[in-house]
Amino acid sequence: MIRLREKFCQSANFGERAGRWIRFFFVLVAAAFLATEASASTDPCPRPAVGSIVVPPPDLYSASGVLTVAFDYYTTVDEAGHTLFCFVTPGGQQSPTLHVNPGDTIKLTLTNMVPAPPGSAPSEIISEASTHCGSAIMTITSVNLHFHGTNTSPRCHSDEVVHTMVNSGKTFVYNVKIPADEPPGLYWYHPHIHGLAEGAVQGGASGAIEVEGISNVQPAVGGLPERFLLIRDQLITHRKPNDAARPAWDVSLNYVPILYPNYKPSIIEMQAGAQEFWRVTNASADTIMDLQLLYDGTAQPLQLVALDGVPINSQDGRRQGTIETQTDIFLPPASRAEFIVTGPQSHAVNAVLQTRAIDTGPLGDNDPTRPLAIIRASDKPAALPRTPMPHGGANAQRFEGLADAVPTARRRIYFSENKAGTKLFITVAGAKPTAFDAANPPAITTQQGAVEDWTIENRATEMHVFHIHQIHFLLLEVNGVPVQAAQRQFYDTYPVTYWSGTGPYPNIKVRMDFRGPVTGDFVYHCHILGHEDAGMMAIIRVLPKPNHAESRSAPAHHA
Repeated sequence: MIRLREKFCQSANFGERAGRWIRFFFVLVAAAFLATEASASTDPCPRPAVGSIVVPPPDLYSASGVLTVAFDYYTTVDEAGHTLFCFVTPGGQQSPTLHVNPGDTIKLTLTNMVPAPPGSAPSEIISEASTHCGSAIMTITSVNLHFHGTNTSPRCHSDEVVHTMVNSGKTFVYNVKIPADEPPGLYWYHPHIHGLAEGAVQGGASGAIEVEGISNVQPAVGGLPERFLLIRDQLITHRKPNDAARPAWDVSLNYVPILYPNYKPSIIEMQAGAQEFWRVTNASADTIMDLQLLYDGTAQPLQLVALDGVPINSQDGRRQGTIETQTDIFLPPASRAEFIVTGPQSHAVNAVLQTRAIDTGPLGDNDPTRPLAIIRASDKPAALPRTPMPHGGANAQRFEGLADAVPTARRRIYFSENKAGTKLFITVAGAKPTAFDAANPPAITTQQGAVEDWTIENRATEMHVFHIHQIHFLLLEVNGVPVQAAQRQFYDTYPVTYWSGTGPYPNIKVRMDFRGPVTGDFVYHCHILGHEDAGMMAIIRVLPKPNHAESRSAPAHHA
């Protein structure tokens, strides 16, 4: 069966990387059949102007153990011709932050308001009767939701992305149970339709999830003003031929665009000299960040509290995190960092949040140094909510004991590409490289309760970013060098640098935690979404323990 991305490439006679041409196809389609939406008197996806003050996302909180929310999924075209996507509540709140407690349930009703595609548009059957979840047919306007980083079930109506399709005009209900032992911290949501993920995320359809209670694990943040920041990327607005300085993508901060070539930054207003708790998500589809805060040219200390939703050194049984002070924080796409910053004094002349340049390899994107925001200090306290003070003690922590667990299996997995760079793979050593297809059998089968050490290699000459759904992993080694025990951290997303073309392949060694209740089929992939869309994803199946209450076979999916 011809994949959707191949149909798109063939229809336009494109010869470059397939996943990225889907995005251009979306722009063309949007201009053709979404004109009515774009010209509507009320913009469904309003975005701030260049140079705007950064405004926090709206907040929605659970009550009595449940967060009930409805999202309408819209699209429009902005003045620059970009196709935008957004999740909007019935009350008009775009991309709200979802606040839940460990043990809560997110009851989310998703309605796809994107107009149906023309009859000539490609579609594809991606599910059989036993696996479909929503529609069995994928179209160019399909959508679903991934609750990124949460250690939740991959079953239908929970965090399932392989077969869940919500097509134009359809409504789908999610019931996502947050585990009682979920680490308190920052997670996020975004669409995850294979082949269309890059375009939807670059269009801006994403938001944060906060699992409450982080001050119980790290009391230093209690009472601090907390600021949620989401970095996103988008199609670049200004293009010049043979311009080596041009970045691969423009970026935004809480939707305020920072555009090449002038890079006029957004504005963050802080109280001079006051501490804030920043909770930052790199919600970019493709752009890697290396965050740094400069006051008059001097890098400021960033007191790192948590990465990928897990407070630093909080999983050793004591349930109390530590703080690691750094002057920059590396954030590949999908990663989150939570850290304490101190505002500039009123006499500071130039206070800037920037991302540093990143070497992504000969075939990689250009991610240059550029400002994200000017920090404007005043005597007035920032109008921000404050992190709750510690109360009730820390909950049980999901990954306790993993560092000392004995591995039950060891595997080697590698990223690779074809010579043209149009087909990308993630492969278990010894198997044939195969681009992702929803009909593919699991590349890995394991069992609930397993603890596995995976070595993940990069055999390509551009950086890749490893991500696995439903669980976290413990970083053990980078390029064969052990990570010191005090520096080991739990991640759901981690970069693997590019291969130079000679010598050993760059690699990381991680410890996978299958000890929790999660069973069923889910995926691992490169979280540079242009790479994932081009095939760099595979399925893993976790079988229940013998005599477990759930079925021993792979879970069925039903709408």
